[in-house]
Amino acid sequence: MTPISLPIRKNDTVVVIAGRDRGKRGRVLSVDPAKTRVVVEGVNMIKRHTRPNPQRNIKGGIAEREAPIHASNVMIVCGECDKRTRIGTKVLGDGRKVRVCRRCEGVLDK
Repeated sequence: MTPISLPIRKNDTVVVIAGRDRGKRGRVLSVDPAKTRVVVEGVNMIKRHTRPNPQRNIKGGIAEREAPIHASNVMIVCGECDKRTRIGTKVLGDGRKVRVCRRCEGVLDK
């Protein structure tokens, strides 16, 4: 399976539109284009039971961390209009290709 290009990138602010955590906002921590999944800060929390390992300096116990969710279940939040939006592309005058908000036409890339 070839990885497809995702419009969502690391450090984007997204809102979850489907599933148990619907409505939550968070920052994208990582993107996996091969599996079309993203890890969002504070969303889809799972409990991981770990054994203590003194050699690796790992404490045992129950650790909570984020699990990946499918990229189709999140929408990017525009920085200008502060609403969830679909993503378009536009070529600027200096030749750069940037992502734009479909609602307000604001540039999403810094």
